Amino acid sequence: MIKSELVQRIAAQNPHLYQRDVENIVNAILNEITAALARGDRVELRGFGAFSVKERPARTGRNPRTGQHVEVDQKCVPFFKTGKEMRERLNRPEPPQS
Repeated sequence: MIKSELVQRIAAQNPHLYQRDVENIVNAILNEITAALARGDRVELRGFGAFSVKERPARTGRNPRTGQHVEVDQKCVPFFKTGKEMRERLNRPEPPQS
């Protein structure tokens, strides 16, 4: 699912809201999560999961095309860990079909 599909689904479930308002809400939520991660904060959404930032140290990598060694700078990468409720919903056994 892409962001525009998410906006359309939420707008369909809430016909009293305009689609542009739903889009503004979704953008505001994503922007706040991004801003918090940029500050180095952790964002936890109970039942869904937690976003955090992990630092990857500088290292010597290898160019797969040429085999030449290249220096890779230190960087921060986003990390997501699913919440317990989401894991349980994803791994719920399916009811037997008749």
